[in-house]
Amino acid sequence: MSETLCSAASLQQHLDDPHWLIVDCRFDLADPAAGAAEYHRGHLPGAVYAHLDEQLSDHRQSGLGRHPLPSAEAFSATLSAWGLHADSQVVCLDHGSGAVAARLWWLLRSVGHAQVSVLDGGMAAWSRLGLPLTTALTARPPTRYPVTFANAKVVDYAEVASARSAADRLLIDARAAERFAGQVEPIDPVAGHVPGAVNRPFQQNLDGNGGFKSAAALNHEFSTLLAGRDPERVIHMCGSGVTACHNLLAMERAGLTGSRLFAPSWSGWISDPRRPVATGAA
Repeated sequence: MSETLCSAASLQQHLDDPHWLIVDCRFDLADPAAGAAEYHRGHLPGAVYAHLDEQLSDHRQSGLGRHPLPSAEAFSATLSAWGLHADSQVVCLDHGSGAVAARLWWLLRSVGHAQVSVLDGGMAAWSRLGLPLTTALTARPPTRYPVTFANAKVVDYAEVASARSAADRLLIDARAAERFAGQVEPIDPVAGHVPGAVNRPFQQNLDGNGGFKSAAALNHEFSTLLAGRDPERVIHMCGSGVTACHNLLAMERAGLTGSRLFAPSWSGWISDPRRPVATGAA
């Protein structure tokens, strides 16, 4: 299975399948310890926990935003400790939106692991169905899972600088509209956005129940935004390269494949005061 999304009902049928790996990515930017605490109070049977700051990022790197990508060595060690095999089906989940789970989805896809999905609706969808939780920790036999980011679809500062004024390129920012416009900035020291970027808050990918919109609806919305541009000419960003993966996943679900991630995102862009900043809705 290599679909972008997995339903709670489908996942329930595979709780005892050793070829399936469930990864709980719950995380709160305001309280980085909260996600792990919630995991220990109750999680899906067999699930392991992924900490955004500690396992899905590498804070030893500077100038690459608030959540720099993990090194190949560190990510390999994480996946090996989880007992991941080349043929494992991974399901990532978070509280519900998929905003953090999409980061792990993108990381796994970037290192060539195609069999990974996000739990549609996350923990909220699981709980609504009254499905089981546990406090028991599962010890999976460790593996050796080599990792390389050599083919990862990442974008550097130079490419963003050139792309922002190119008519055939599109830089999509997944942050909330008021942050994009520079009206408020609760996290980063500078407000605004990269000149030339357009705003697509990741929450717009969700329906009224907190799950992803249909593939057809997402295709229509993103195709309108792309206005004839090739999906491979699209660059995604956000505050720190996390929720941008949500828009990337939504495009993949829509059949608009090949877009890429600017992982440092806004927090990385403003690390150099010489880079231009824009405010306003456009």
